[in-house]
Amino acid sequence: MTDIRSDLPSLPESVPALALLGLKTPASGGWVRLRGLQYAHLAKVMPGRVAAQAIAALAVVGLFLGDVPLSALLGWLAVQAAVLYYTARIDRRLDDADRRRVGSEELREQIVGSVVAAVVWSMPMLFFPSASGGADHIALWTLTAMLAAGAAIWLSPTPLGPIIFCTITGAASAAAFSWQGALGIAAVIGLFTALIVIGTLYSARIYLTARMAESAVAEKSAVVSLLLREFEESEADWLWQIDTSRRVRSVSPRFAYALGKDPDDIDGMPFLQLIAGEAWETGKFPPSLHDLAERLKRRESFSNLIVKVTIGKQERWWELSGTPKLDEDGRYIGFRGVGSDVTAQRESNEKIAWLARYDTLTGLPNRRMLMEALGDAMRYADQWRTRCAFLMIDLDRFKAVNDSLGHLVGDQLLARVSERLKSLMTENELCGRLGGDEFGIVIRDASDLNRVDMVARSVIQRLSQPYEVENHTLYVGSSVGSAIGPRDGSTVETLMRNADLALYRAKDDGGGIHFVFEPSLHADAEERRRLELSLRHALDRGEFGLNYQPVVDAQGEMVVGFEALLRWNSPEHGLVSPAKFIPLAEDTRLIVSIGEWVLREACREACNWPTSVKVAVNVSGEQLLDPNFSSTVVNALSTSGLEPHRLEIEVTESIFVRDDITARATLEQIMALGCGVALDDFGTGYSSLGYLRKMRFSTIKVDRSFVQGAAQGNRESLAIIRAVVAMADSLDMSTTAEGVETESEVLMVRELGCRKIQGFHFGRPMPAVEAMGLFRSPISAAFSRQGAA
Repeated sequence: MTDIRSDLPSLPESVPALALLGLKTPASGGWVRLRGLQYAHLAKVMPGRVAAQAIAALAVVGLFLGDVPLSALLGWLAVQAAVLYYTARIDRRLDDADRRRVGSEELREQIVGSVVAAVVWSMPMLFFPSASGGADHIALWTLTAMLAAGAAIWLSPTPLGPIIFCTITGAASAAAFSWQGALGIAAVIGLFTALIVIGTLYSARIYLTARMAESAVAEKSAVVSLLLREFEESEADWLWQIDTSRRVRSVSPRFAYALGKDPDDIDGMPFLQLIAGEAWETGKFPPSLHDLAERLKRRESFSNLIVKVTIGKQERWWELSGTPKLDEDGRYIGFRGVGSDVTAQRESNEKIAWLARYDTLTGLPNRRMLMEALGDAMRYADQWRTRCAFLMIDLDRFKAVNDSLGHLVGDQLLARVSERLKSLMTENELCGRLGGDEFGIVIRDASDLNRVDMVARSVIQRLSQPYEVENHTLYVGSSVGSAIGPRDGSTVETLMRNADLALYRAKDDGGGIHFVFEPSLHADAEERRRLELSLRHALDRGEFGLNYQPVVDAQGEMVVGFEALLRWNSPEHGLVSPAKFIPLAEDTRLIVSIGEWVLREACREACNWPTSVKVAVNVSGEQLLDPNFSSTVVNALSTSGLEPHRLEIEVTESIFVRDDITARATLEQIMALGCGVALDDFGTGYSSLGYLRKMRFSTIKVDRSFVQGAAQGNRESLAIIRAVVAMADSLDMSTTAEGVETESEVLMVRELGCRKIQGFHFGRPMPAVEAMGLFRSPISAAFSRQGAA
């Protein structure tokens, strides 16, 4: 290898302070070139700098015109023009500084120019009187400060000039204000000057460091170019030659190097022995090496034959081409060819092939490989008149883990899930990752349908066990949907789509279960599609309405509020159950715009009620995590004129699992407006006393399941209600019992200490007109009519 050297001068590895300022030029380290890079920058910014100082000078003249004799102003302006001309002339001479050595005389001229410019700019502050009580001098200092800051930015590659200018003008300004008794302003000027000096030094160091890095990259590029040129000029392949006995002859140096031996030691040895390694003794040749031997034996030409060889107990890949040699009489005298080591290329190709078929995070087969395996299984089933199966798996509660603990923990959790899935597989099954938190399993032979259900149940049971990740104990479950081929689909796409429909049904039924595809799921999917299409236009068409269910005081049974409940009367689908369209609205994020309408309408209607009556509005997680939700509440209140304390926002505990920080921040903004926040369905999901400690809820709503359980004498339900009431009372929160339907239940929850009651006993959800009727007639009679209805 030839000696490779770059013709670029090297640059220093560090920037000493004196060298940075230009007060010292180290003899080594390429500082001559670096100094040229510094001062060539002055010529580039010279026009802008001169223009800025000229404009500032005219501003000074305009500022003191009438207060200072015109002759003095013109004289100062003339001196300023001379200084600008001088500095511009010396800067222009540095246009080619990056291509030559900057002389010491040029450096002195720059220092002199900076000092003179600073002195000229200090003169107005020291000698021009102010006729407006110091305001002129403040304006003058502002101009000077702008020039200093501009110099620090524009001229940062050569920091000495800006530092001299800033120091002199700053000292002069501070002295002038101190003389006038404005010591505070003088102190501010001193601080500003210090910051400009520090910033200039910092910017200069960054600039020079960047130039050094650029030069290093250029130097390395030059070296790489020279290496590439030498490689291209040389022969990358090597020649090989064997005789009729397949022994190596006329060994080239490159061929010997590839074998790791001396040319004299190789000559005359069997070619296959040199590249076979231990296989030469055992006779267990790799298929590619066996193929090479057969071609040599048959004396047939070959080209670009990839052969697995063993060189010094290390496996390599060679690409060989060869052709038989014939003498003048046409007799076979051996083989001649070329070869090259393609191990790196082969490994790269194998890695690319692996990446194309496997998931990098989990090491499982990816969607493509699963589809290929499913295709093979379907062909096998069709050939042997048997069945195959595809299971689609989705993790339950994974998004909550990902959102709360971050993607790093989420990725580690996915890797653990993958390990458990692999441990469940037999030779008849192949599992892979489809993407996100979705996995798939191909069962090649599913003749026994019980095996499909067994695999699904084992997956659900194994994945539901706790995981230890980064000192966190995590719980996630799984839902499984399966489809049997060819019964449920004759193509890979159809079978996977039907398994997905079954999975959706399993998730819809609460998760943690296995659901087998049924033809009726297509009808369900089509209905959902049509329902979604209608839902997207429902708001614009005015198809939504609100019903109001009364909330009464537990003691006096007077109406203290209403819960606003959304209803959808669709021309195509009729009256659609909220349990059907609310989850759909949340999945499609239509709930954000629909929820905004509900807030506005509920606040508007509440304005018609007595001022002591509140309105409660349910809010989903999608709404609460929307960054504009607080503004939506403010707009609803301001547009309707409703007092904030009469609006109560109802949320469930699930929103805190999804994004605890954002949810708390948004609710705190809403409470700061004066609105109440109620915790709905407390005790049914992710109950945690931590929520009650962190958030000051106005109301805790006891779920109807506990009320009904307590009414039936269930001791756990009674204990839960008592505990919730006691806890709420201690935290100065109200409690509302939901789902109260009988007089006995009223007496029970009243005795247990609930402050408010909601349920069919006091009124079903009713239109706004009927809700208003409760205030126009005796309350007891109105409730009697509602109960009868």
